[in-house]
Amino acid sequence: MIRTVVNFLFLISFIALNAQAVSEGPYSQLIIRGATLINGNGAPPTGPVDVVIENDIITGIHTVGYPGVAIKPKDRPKLKENGKEIDASGMYLLPGFINMHGHIGGDAQGADPDYVFRLWMAHGITSVREPGGRGLEYTLDLKRKSESNEIVAPRIFAYTIFGQGSDKPISTTEQAREWVRMNAKGGADGIKFFGADPEIMTAALDENNKLGLGSACHHAQMDVARWNVLNSARAGLTSMEHWYGLPEALFTDRTVQNYPLNYNYNNEQHRFEEAGKLWEQAAEPYSEHWNNVMNELIELDFTIDPTFNIYEASRDLHRARRAEWHEDYTLPSLWKFYQPSKVSHGSYWHYWGTEQEVAWKRNYDLWMTFINEYKNRGGRVTVGSDSGFIFQLYGFAYIREMELLREAGFHPLEIIRAATLNGAEALGVADQLGTISIGKKADMVLVGENPLENLKVLYGTGAVKLTEDNEVVRVGGVKYTIKDGIIYDAKLLLEEVKAMVDKAKDAENFEIKQPGS
Repeated sequence: MIRTVVNFLFLISFIALNAQAVSEGPYSQLIIRGATLINGNGAPPTGPVDVVIENDIITGIHTVGYPGVAIKPKDRPKLKENGKEIDASGMYLLPGFINMHGHIGGDAQGADPDYVFRLWMAHGITSVREPGGRGLEYTLDLKRKSESNEIVAPRIFAYTIFGQGSDKPISTTEQAREWVRMNAKGGADGIKFFGADPEIMTAALDENNKLGLGSACHHAQMDVARWNVLNSARAGLTSMEHWYGLPEALFTDRTVQNYPLNYNYNNEQHRFEEAGKLWEQAAEPYSEHWNNVMNELIELDFTIDPTFNIYEASRDLHRARRAEWHEDYTLPSLWKFYQPSKVSHGSYWHYWGTEQEVAWKRNYDLWMTFINEYKNRGGRVTVGSDSGFIFQLYGFAYIREMELLREAGFHPLEIIRAATLNGAEALGVADQLGTISIGKKADMVLVGENPLENLKVLYGTGAVKLTEDNEVVRVGGVKYTIKDGIIYDAKLLLEEVKAMVDKAKDAENFEIKQPGS
């Protein structure tokens, strides 16, 4: 506890001392000039445009010419005295990204908020739904500091794990309702469920909806046999995380998954190995029951946040473990947390092999088929990362999630919409965020390459490209992340993260080694 307090005080002082090195503004007027706009509403790119921001509100979006044609100065909005302008010629402007599943580090991972926030902001993430973590009070303190821009951080939507902070287990419907009221009074934006007895879930969701708060659920295996995604959606749950509970809603010839008789949920390899076989136990794609479940969820305006990335190591462990950003941006404590372990969550590499990966590849095929068709029929799909586990690093994993949505069948414009407008709609803030529109807040991302052509240019490490002169170069990486009208230099944020990692490595004389070496 003492270490946590000391670390927290250190990170706050570190952020306060370094914030000015990476940010500018806000300005009474900011004009972004000559960008190609990729808005979050599914519209194709257009440009060049000049976007005018006054006191953090977008007040003008001006088409100022045509590609390849010189822009006439008389056609451009005028810069006021003390205003600031960014020459965004040749750059692409997008709404700020919304991470619908973002844990703000963790004690077990040794990942403090200053580290996590910088990685998120360096990848254009300006809003995060925090689905429970170190406690509501802790998260709300960071949320307040973010709102007042005392720290480098995205805006935070704080969800509390159901029952967290209660002095006794919730065992009655009245206790459930009382806790929900207490949670709302405490300032939470919503609730993160893992499941509970059906009557408890029903009461909690009913009370939560009366209060107008959001809700999410990771349908954990301990309760999903009696309460799957369809039960939750009918009771008023507004969104689900991952995919647990969805195959169970699609069962036609069983009521529980086909657990081996020696299965133990506390054995992480049992848990994740058997999860990789679950989608094959569900109804066939496009069958009557499969269609009925999907259509009912869409009718209920239910949001799915799949977090494909967090399970990708299950189907290709070497790829996730050897991602190029680990060397520079993964803390030693986080790298240690990822390694095979019987006690660390998600470190299920007891003896992970070909059979497990092949099963998970098939699992992904069926899962992605459902998610893509859900989107095609009008269902809301969002982008979330759940980083800090299973070799998935904050910020980088969010971009990987975009790539996996592309693999699932999403058009790149549909991916940008999932990362922006869909997230804003799910959080109930589409009147303020999610698109670059007059009257909305100035949360934006500027990148020097076209992310529709290659999503990899959004990674902090950029994309590898061969020039006409046969030179290998790195291109891309977010240039600027703008939040609350403040301009953050994304590359400088990454430099600060690397400095943190280098310092931690030097203190321990640490170098990344592959497990068992």
